[in-house]
Amino acid sequence: MSEPDLSAARALLQRVFGHADFRGLQADVIGAVLAGRDCMAVLPTGGGKSFCYQIPAMLREGVGLVVSPLIALMQDQVASLRAAGVAAARLDSTQDRDARREWLSAAREGKLDLLYVSPEGLFAHGMLDFLEQCQIALIAIDEAHCVSQWGHDFRPDYRALGQLADRFPNTPRMAVTATADLKTQADIRTQLRLEHAPAFIASFDRPNLILSAERKSPRPQERLLELAHARRGKSGIVYAATRDHVEKIATALQGSGIPALAYHAGIDAGLRAERQHRFQEEEDIVMAATIAFGMGVDKPNVRYVIHADAPKSIEAYWQEVGRGGRDGENAEGFCIYSANDLRRAIMFANQSNATDLVKSIQIKKARQLYTFLDGLTCRRAGVRRYFGEEGVEPCGVCDVCTDPPVSIDAAELAAKAISAVMRLDQRFGRGRVIAHLLGKAGDGIDQQYAARSTFGIGADQPEGHWRAVIEHLLFEGVLSEGDGERPTLAIGDEDAVRAIFRKARPVRMREPAKTGRRSKEERSAARGARNAAKAGLAGADAQLFEALRNWRRDTARAADVPPYVVFNDATLTAIVGAKPKDLIALARVPGIGEAKLKRYGAEVLAILLAGF
Repeated sequence: MSEPDLSAARALLQRVFGHADFRGLQADVIGAVLAGRDCMAVLPTGGGKSFCYQIPAMLREGVGLVVSPLIALMQDQVASLRAAGVAAARLDSTQDRDARREWLSAAREGKLDLLYVSPEGLFAHGMLDFLEQCQIALIAIDEAHCVSQWGHDFRPDYRALGQLADRFPNTPRMAVTATADLKTQADIRTQLRLEHAPAFIASFDRPNLILSAERKSPRPQERLLELAHARRGKSGIVYAATRDHVEKIATALQGSGIPALAYHAGIDAGLRAERQHRFQEEEDIVMAATIAFGMGVDKPNVRYVIHADAPKSIEAYWQEVGRGGRDGENAEGFCIYSANDLRRAIMFANQSNATDLVKSIQIKKARQLYTFLDGLTCRRAGVRRYFGEEGVEPCGVCDVCTDPPVSIDAAELAAKAISAVMRLDQRFGRGRVIAHLLGKAGDGIDQQYAARSTFGIGADQPEGHWRAVIEHLLFEGVLSEGDGERPTLAIGDEDAVRAIFRKARPVRMREPAKTGRRSKEERSAARGARNAAKAGLAGADAQLFEALRNWRRDTARAADVPPYVVFNDATLTAIVGAKPKDLIALARVPGIGEAKLKRYGAEVLAILLAGF
């Protein structure tokens, strides 16, 4: 890419979006597209993927076509672009015929920089025939992992996008995503016919995320409320696996005084849209949701994400937890997990319409997630290694780094637990297996097995220790669990079982806690160590920041847009730090382009100069 092209792109970035220079691999990706080349870009959530196609679309002749999977995501991006003075539009099922006609005419007449459309809309109503009559600057496939059956959010409609190579042979095409392992990346290339295109793969690290995970206690909702109350006044997302659990969480949060909403596919579409709008506009609201509340989430100042139930893979976990801290400021991710979550994930995979090969890969991914959650190594480093990064270092701020778990050699305990499952003829669930190990005989069925050699061989260990051992073996796939209401334990991996019996396979696990979870004092100490890594505003600066937030809230309400469309928290923080005294100084603050300077500059300066 020649220097004049880079200069033009940087000038546009500064003028429109208020940023002085590109980050990471943005310049490389933009350079390839401006040179007319196809490419694939895998950049982390919050890493500025949208600039990689928005800026080339504005610089190249014609309209940039962006294929996006969700209406909410399109609405959000278009609103942000228009606020920055960019000619952008979307085509979706919520628009009437006149609106669609208006934007189609604008695209044909060269009056649009960007046009967003869903894959379903792209292949309906002669849309491709119409687009062939327009000058297309580029084609961007956003959330490109949706094209792959190996990915965590496969969407069959994406599979047809490969034909764009034939329909638009001279138009640069780009696949953009945040979460794709090596197998998914290869499938994206094949399906979208980008086999020979350069790939730009950034680090999957998110240095501003502070991660924790813990096994569910006997009262998981109490723990959830404890986490939310410790972060009162901050915006957060709580993910749950089922609609019923989402409703219960939202009700519990509301009952404890935390503003919360429920969001799932069983709620009327209009009400879902209204609740998403509220979440985007209000500073302190918490959304309890299933993954139906997904890729449309572009709120930059989400300060925490809690998984009340574990997600289905490390890819899903990283994308969902990555919805926190998109403004670059610190955000926290918590995951509360159990063997029941794993059983549910395996059941869903087995009940899907996927091929046996895809099902087996989905189950493998689920087990990899639980091995990661229950593991002994740094959270962020573990994710990065999963995505193929080498030479990664511990983050220093996750729960494993700040409060390292003690590991034990559990090979003998594992062998005893496996033996008990086998001596009980693989007929019973966790509770009865543990009772058998402890030497507790209840009804006639238990008495029938009391003469077996494994009866009471674990009486020297407390019940909680055996529960932890069995869960660890389930996470590792050594044991499996049935799908019924009363799931039974069975041998999962026979080769692994034989290796454990021969002492050829080590079994190391976390030392089981003496109680179901750490004491309040222990949790407080660990949380304090993590919080030591955070930096915040204090005193007069904190008051100024709050004054700017209040102004932003009122301004956003008047314009009927989310607050971050006006300015995100990172920009407000930069304003507080710089304390500009005139428009020239204010224009130097990152995140303030020409349009926003003209629209909001005088009001911001008034707050600064009035001493708020």
